[in-house]
Amino acid sequence: MMNVLIVGAGAVGAFYASRLAQVPNCQVSVVCRSNYKAVAANGFKVDSPKYGSYTFTPHRTLANPREASDSNIVWDYVVVSTKALPDVSDDSEILVGLVKEGHTAIVLIQNGLGVEEPYTKRFPAATVLSAVTIVSAAQTEPGVIKHNRWTRISIGPYLPGSTDTTIHNGDGKTAIERNKTFIKALQDGGVKDAEDYSHAKLQMVRWHKIAINASMNPSAVLSNGSTNNAMSADPELHRHLKGVMEEVLSVAPKVLGTPLPTDLATPEQILKSTMKNTSGSKPSMLLDWEQGKKMELEVILGNPIRIAREKGLEMPRLQSLYALLRMSQENRDKAKSKL
Repeated sequence: MMNVLIVGAGAVGAFYASRLAQVPNCQVSVVCRSNYKAVAANGFKVDSPKYGSYTFTPHRTLANPREASDSNIVWDYVVVSTKALPDVSDDSEILVGLVKEGHTAIVLIQNGLGVEEPYTKRFPAATVLSAVTIVSAAQTEPGVIKHNRWTRISIGPYLPGSTDTTIHNGDGKTAIERNKTFIKALQDGGVKDAEDYSHAKLQMVRWHKIAINASMNPSAVLSNGSTNNAMSADPELHRHLKGVMEEVLSVAPKVLGTPLPTDLATPEQILKSTMKNTSGSKPSMLLDWEQGKKMELEVILGNPIRIAREKGLEMPRLQSLYALLRMSQENRDKAKSKL
């Protein structure tokens, strides 16, 4: 029996949990936050153009990580799908008591760069798997998940500083095997485009997604609520978005020491695809801004800038977006604190 725990069962976490739960001998439990009462009472109601409408009832629905650590279940995989906000809190701390040394693998389905570091520091002996997804899903009300488009998720073992020798021995070999097992479970659950990546290629995929998120997310906020489609269709914003993407994708190979894979979409291809998507969906950072929440500024903007600077590289377009948006958030939070 494979025991999987989802920490942060929002739209993305709940969607993948619901697919893993279709696999025989796979028990999926969830740690919920604001949606706990609804999920504990009725499970998740999932509506998907690919899988239809169905109800996913977790093996256990837990109100907090402490309940999960007190459950006497040895977790094979702990999947973290919370927003990464290192300037607010260290989410690796909430996994204390959940990770059994030498057994539990941590799977990080989080946006941004550098999200793995807090977990490897806190759990140096644990296997960490890093995941990038392009799934489009929303929780329209507590416990109700609307899957809109795509299912693709790419996962690779996090093995910084590894070599060909170390990767295929010891901890590297274990991480690769745990990664393949988790990928197969997703595929058996119907996510046929779950992909098994090496450490190097997965990190390149993270940079590629940064090119998309770091261009569109901040620009949506700074343009006072524009959708991705509207921005890609506007001539000047189209040029701006393309420039940011090109800047990120020119720096990534220099940071990682490996060329861009040829199968990754170019900035122009990304923008053309975005122009065709007329659903009117808003980037996650814009939704957070509109709801008065903290935005993922550090992992999407700050960390890439700092990682590049360590290599003597600057990203002026990205730095401008970061500086403006960080100050906007600070000024908003100061104004709120005076109310």
